[in-house]
Amino acid sequence: MARDQQSDALQKLRTYLKTKDFALNDRLPPERMLAEELGLTRSTLRNAMDVIESEGLIWRQVGRGTFIGARSVINLAEVRYLSSITRPSEISDARLIIEPELARLAALNSKQSDLRELRHCNSRCRSATDWRLFESWDNRFHYAVAVATRNKLLITVFETLNAVRRSSTWQTVRKTTGPTKGYPSLDEHAAIYDAIKSQNPDAAADAMRAHLGSVRTRLIGAVEE
Repeated sequence: MARDQQSDALQKLRTYLKTKDFALNDRLPPERMLAEELGLTRSTLRNAMDVIESEGLIWRQVGRGTFIGARSVINLAEVRYLSSITRPSEISDARLIIEPELARLAALNSKQSDLRELRHCNSRCRSATDWRLFESWDNRFHYAVAVATRNKLLITVFETLNAVRRSSTWQTVRKTTGPTKGYPSLDEHAAIYDAIKSQNPDAAADAMRAHLGSVRTRLIGAVEE
């Protein structure tokens, strides 16, 4: 019964987040109010939020509250400013310069724990049934590549770039409710993972560059036409 209750709580929380149209870093209602709105006990809600937080959909800070998106170490005011002055094509250019080299270094420095995380993220991307969930795991996949470099400065550079990308005001119009089985990013992620696992830095950089080029063609071109 307890497992059924937790599954129900998780479904209620997912539905709530999906239908409220929150923006990145929006604050959720206080835990007491949210528990009442969803018809859950606070302990059951906390357990559901633990799962959602592990998926990168929310982050929590004691004394401040619960926020939409993955936790960022970057100053949010600076991120908002950079986002306001940056075009989508500029974000794409920056990604094409930085992320292939992160993938190259990840192929040289990654550990088994990094490979497990990359494989897990790719699997969750494939099983995602809506765009919000897919984009959360896509974001976590790219973050895992950065972490696999084992270079804290480069990880922070990536986090800054990624925070600007995720908080940009432009949005892509989706023609489907979620990614299809043939969605290009799925196989592109797999190619990046395979190259990193094989410790092939050139192939990892090339695979990341091809992926980001594909993303630019599919998502950026339509925005700036």
